[in-house]
Amino acid sequence: MYEELEKTLDTYVRPLLRTHGGDMEVVDFTDGVVKFKLHGHCAGCPAADFTTENLIQSELMEHMPEVKQAVLIQEVSQSLLDEARSILKQRHGG
Repeated sequence: MYEELEKTLDTYVRPLLRTHGGDMEVVDFTDGVVKFKLHGHCAGCPAADFTTENLIQSELMEHMPEVKQAVLIQEVSQSLLDEARSILKQRHGG
């Protein structure tokens, strides 16, 4: 089932995410719920909820009847945290 999920994502979802400089990673697939993280420019994007519902979830449900829901796990990327720390050090003479 996981292989079919990855193939579906590679065919219908990831190419569109990559046009925006992003990608995604499946974290879990249990009981019809796909939990995933967005990477690259898509991570933390204000339109991430829209992308989840209108692209990822709809494509998965269309091509895999086993999928009932796609859930975005949002977190701040390490590169963004590093950049913020760097800015704060510069502002505070660190």
